[in-house]
Amino acid sequence: MSTAIEEARQVVTKLSAEERRSLVEWLAHEPVEVAPGIYRTPRVCGGDACIRGLRLPVWQLEEGRRSGATDSQLLQAHPALTPEDLANARAYASASRAEIDRLIQENCEA
Repeated sequence: MSTAIEEARQVVTKLSAEERRSLVEWLAHEPVEVAPGIYRTPRVCGGDACIRGLRLPVWQLEEGRRSGATDSQLLQAHPALTPEDLANARAYASASRAEIDRLIQENCEA
């Protein structure tokens, strides 16, 4: 176990029950970087992998790409996106193909 985790454990054991509840609540909402520029945040977009700082799921960009949208069209449709975001989304979609396929399918059926 890492030193940081052990130090955190020692601090957490000294917290009151209310402080622990607050800590758990805070951690439950903290975004986690799952790939460069790609984050999962509990209770945001169903916890799906999204572009950094945006509520834009990777599966949605990949669905657009598979439907024939060019990078230029995607960037125009989502002005906060950068070319680097698209590259990160493509890399994540490629590495997580089964997950992305499932999410596209689920959201097309909805």
